[in-house]
Amino acid sequence: MIKIEKGQKVLVKLKVNGKLYEEYTESRKLLSDFIREDLGLTGTHVGCEHGVCGACTVLVNGRAVRSCLMLAIQADGTEVNTIEGLASEEGWHPLQEEFSKCHALQCGFCTPGILMSAVEFLETNRNPTEEEIKEMLSGHICRCTGYHGIVKAIRQAADRIKNTVNKVN
Repeated sequence: MIKIEKGQKVLVKLKVNGKLYEEYTESRKLLSDFIREDLGLTGTHVGCEHGVCGACTVLVNGRAVRSCLMLAIQADGTEVNTIEGLASEEGWHPLQEEFSKCHALQCGFCTPGILMSAVEFLETNRNPTEEEIKEMLSGHICRCTGYHGIVKAIRQAADRIKNTVNKVN
């Protein structure tokens, strides 16, 4: 085990949204703060700072994690995807498009975390039921209570993604 002295900065190397970063950071800095403060990617929101609200959710090696519960040094050597990396050169991700069409974003504070969780969810469940979508959303708090539009948007995005995959095959 490496001993880190108090106040000593540690080199963290990780890929964020496809771009390699090498940054020195405090050993106790949260991944959410590292993303926002050190990398300047402010789309990842910090709400409760206890992992309850889900606003800070990002993908680490393809898995949805609460970045307010993970230290930046724990992400060393990983691939992180944030809301800023969800769209591609071709345009918005189907989830983003459906959130817009279904009025699933009200104030927008919870939206980045929900979208990132939904990305992982739809990777593993191409044809989710409404109940499965609601279960996935149970880890997210939307203070505007826009859940009806969110569920509808995820359902429609799932259909679009499934149809795109079927056309390719």
